[in-house]
Amino acid sequence: MKVIFQLFLVLIPYSLRRVLLIKLYKYELDKDSHIGLSYIYPKELVLEKGAKIGHFNMAIHLHKIHLQTNSKIGRKNWITGFPLNNKKHFSHETKRYPALILGRESAITKNHHFDCTDQIKIGNYSIIGGYASQFITHGIDIIENQQNSKAIEIGDYTYIGTNVVVLGGSKLPSYSVLGAKSLLNKHYQEPYNLYAGNPAIKIKSLAVDAKYFKREKGFVH
Repeated sequence: MKVIFQLFLVLIPYSLRRVLLIKLYKYELDKDSHIGLSYIYPKELVLEKGAKIGHFNMAIHLHKIHLQTNSKIGRKNWITGFPLNNKKHFSHETKRYPALILGRESAITKNHHFDCTDQIKIGNYSIIGGYASQFITHGIDIIENQQNSKAIEIGDYTYIGTNVVVLGGSKLPSYSVLGAKSLLNKHYQEPYNLYAGNPAIKIKSLAVDAKYFKREKGFVH
């Protein structure tokens, strides 16, 4: 019955849905936010002014989703997590936090998969571009025979190309680009670089004065 009711909410106009989500789920939804025909039910949901979630997205088993000012999730993205305080998996990870945090003026395009078993944090003015990228925060430790998770961090003013894989514990520094079809599995610190390849390595330096790194609006014309 719970799922049926949640599906019913998805189908009603957002002006009414927003009121019900705030009242029933205690979500924080700015009056200028919007959710399309998407099944979005984390424990905590924060949509700041201008934040938007498009059609046909699915988000399940997350503790929190937070979209900051004017950030956007496109359509047909699959966003999963794993509940806290579950005794079967990840009970040894006391600091695990299943959340998706999207910085201000940032965007996730469409047809991507985000495994938020641990937190995925995307900085300000960043774009997850193209299609079919995977962000995977959990895996199996074959030595200990258990599942572990590690957070992913994407810095400010970054651009991520199409069809990449980003693994838990990795970081793309601010003012950086991750090339198409790359595998990011390391924690990089140095900004103003193009990282690419399988696995991704530093390919070349990027211009500090590049207009992409100076823009004040997230959308690129």
